[in-house]
Amino acid sequence: MGIQERKERERERRRQQIMVAARRVFSAKGLEKSTMEDIAKEAELSPGTLYLYFRNKDELFASLSLRMLQFLNIRLEELEQKRTLSVEKKFHVLKKALYDVYDFDPLVLINMFHLQSSETLKNLSDELIQEIKTLSRKSLRSMAHVFEEGIKEKRFIERHPTAMADSLWALFSGIVLWEESKKIIDDNKNYLKPTLDLAFEIFWRGVCA
Repeated sequence: MGIQERKERERERRRQQIMVAARRVFSAKGLEKSTMEDIAKEAELSPGTLYLYFRNKDELFASLSLRMLQFLNIRLEELEQKRTLSVEKKFHVLKKALYDVYDFDPLVLINMFHLQSSETLKNLSDELIQEIKTLSRKSLRSMAHVFEEGIKEKRFIERHPTAMADSLWALFSGIVLWEESKKIIDDNKNYLKPTLDLAFEIFWRGVCA
């Protein structure tokens, strides 16, 4: 292994160390109350070291969300490779992929939903914003392909496939955020999966021709 390769590996290891620490801090304090100093302390690094890897707290927060989008795209790429499956089975695989995304890291997923509708995006580098946009569009295109195929086979009603994918994503994100907000009232009750099951069933019936 060359010197440059070792440096790159060390840099990536340090970056992951910071992101793990950031997730812990964001989980404990929330985004607004968390500081770069808090994250540096959790990572056992100096605040100055953090700024070598991330420009600010918002960029670090967004980088966690980027990992979630990358995981989502991996799951959707696996779905696109299952070309012999029926449209109905593909829809169920798509639903399972969304569940897996939630199970992968609920906190980061919820933060990602907030990120997409917040002022935080204005504080990010153009490069990071572009990467988020690229992955978001790619995931929606993959979902739209399922609906496009269903329309061609006359299994789904004739609507724009992208609009159908947007609707499914909005349904998923809205229920996740709503169920999360209900935990403030009663943390012992968790109806997320049953509610999602019902919502996806209603959605399926609505798009079927």
